[in-house]
Amino acid sequence: MVGTFFEGETAILIASSLIYKGFFSAPLTILFAFAGSFVSDWLYYLIGRINGKLFIERRPKLHAKVLPVTNFFRENTIQILLTYRFLYGFRVIIPLVIGMSSIRPRQYLFYSIVSGLIWATTVSTLGFFIGKLFGISTAQIKANLPVILAGFGAFGLLFGFAIQRIVKHKMARV
Repeated sequence: MVGTFFEGETAILIASSLIYKGFFSAPLTILFAFAGSFVSDWLYYLIGRINGKLFIERRPKLHAKVLPVTNFFRENTIQILLTYRFLYGFRVIIPLVIGMSSIRPRQYLFYSIVSGLIWATTVSTLGFFIGKLFGISTAQIKANLPVILAGFGAFGLLFGFAIQRIVKHKMARV
């Protein structure tokens, strides 16, 4: 849960790659992955809701990224609400923007539950199949943790980079 709060994909991929060996339970892995991302999303949503403009104004790097994301969000609200968990590189900005938008907490609750469960289930399933394909064990993870973290991190970055390029291309048109 703590891992998905800070670095979602890497933590859930490592945990779910051990499901097939019986080290973790699939439903509990999905539940805890969802819970960590849910808490993180709501933290940034509430920051956006309560004091988003001041929070962003005090962070120049974040401020530069918010306007295009805000415009893109206005044009693609439902799509973003359902898929934002998969938009690597936008995880802090999107919940902040949603918090500063007209989306009320009850609406956001629905979408954050649905998108979080889809995300946790999808990434856990992928991790399970990676673990099964490579026969990953706890001993292998202990012995090769830096390599495994780098591999899953590289996969997440490549996947995120591809999604980010698509989103940025679409944001440029909005």
